[in-house]
Amino acid sequence: MPVFERYLSIWVALAILGGLGLGQVAPGLVNVLAGLEYGAVNFVVAVLIWFMVYPMMVAVDFASLARIHERPKGLVITLAVNWLVKPFTMAALGVVFFDFVFAPFIVPGTSGQYIAGMILLGAAPCTAMVFVWSTLVRGDPNYTLAQVSLNDAIMVFAYAPIVALLLGVTDITVPWETLVLSVGLYVVIPLAAGIATRRVLSRRAATTHAREALVERFSARAKPFSVLGLLATVVLLFGFQGEVILAQPLVIVMIAVPLLLQSYGIFGVAYWAAKAWGVPHKVAAPCALIGTSNFFELAVAVAIGLFGLDSIAALVTVVGVLVEVPVMLSLVWFANRTPHWFPREESAIRSGRRTERP
Repeated sequence: MPVFERYLSIWVALAILGGLGLGQVAPGLVNVLAGLEYGAVNFVVAVLIWFMVYPMMVAVDFASLARIHERPKGLVITLAVNWLVKPFTMAALGVVFFDFVFAPFIVPGTSGQYIAGMILLGAAPCTAMVFVWSTLVRGDPNYTLAQVSLNDAIMVFAYAPIVALLLGVTDITVPWETLVLSVGLYVVIPLAAGIATRRVLSRRAATTHAREALVERFSARAKPFSVLGLLATVVLLFGFQGEVILAQPLVIVMIAVPLLLQSYGIFGVAYWAAKAWGVPHKVAAPCALIGTSNFFELAVAVAIGLFGLDSIAALVTVVGVLVEVPVMLSLVWFANRTPHWFPREESAIRSGRRTERP
């Protein structure tokens, strides 16, 4: 295993400290970089995420992608967890912690905004970073793309109604510029670049086996850039929010507690369901990670639109971003040590054909 991956948790910890330090040492530079955004999508972070996502997109094979429907179990689990479980458990945890457990420690009358921020996060499944996590657990790139694409399609119709239901309001406006721009930058553009790269590589190989070997070697060489993109993203995210973290450490910890419980709980539900249903590990691990992570740009944009830039709800969505990276790395570590819990791909496909076809 490359040194970057072997000690990734250490590099991320150093990146977090570097980001906090950068915010203190060079606040002007951080403010300039933070201002390069549109619709709550920061273009510097977007470029870095593009570097993270691109190596996996090169591995996407459209011939295999067309057969995803033959293995529907992973899609069923992803959709059930993301849309029937996650938003409601997030809302429940928000109520428990901010209406009761942490009520004595927060400003009276503000619990509703804490809960709202959690709901906005819980109803927005991940679009971009999940490709990074899937790569780190050696997930099936075709299946991961199918899962993310289906979630994005459903989000267009389901996000606003679910948020409106849980918040008890009716004037939820989906920030289309954030949604469309994010999907375009994080999925469409790197996918198009990956397809183009794959075609160029295919012309250099005479056989299918040689082509796949060439693509695999290219992806392996590009992978360090993906990890560097991840580390640079962590530096920027913590640099952007360093002042808030250092100024309100107790508030940050209180917000992080239910978010941590939600993340590990949702991962456990999806991972266990995949194991019980005989889903192969390279589908099960990304499936569980998609449900755990969040589409933070959308959540932040809606929070700002509903409650204001300096609102507690917006702060909660930002803390969700900061908590996510260390949590996801710990889950990647766990997933990479438990593939033996799952059936081999070949046996899973044969079992699926026996049980899923009429």
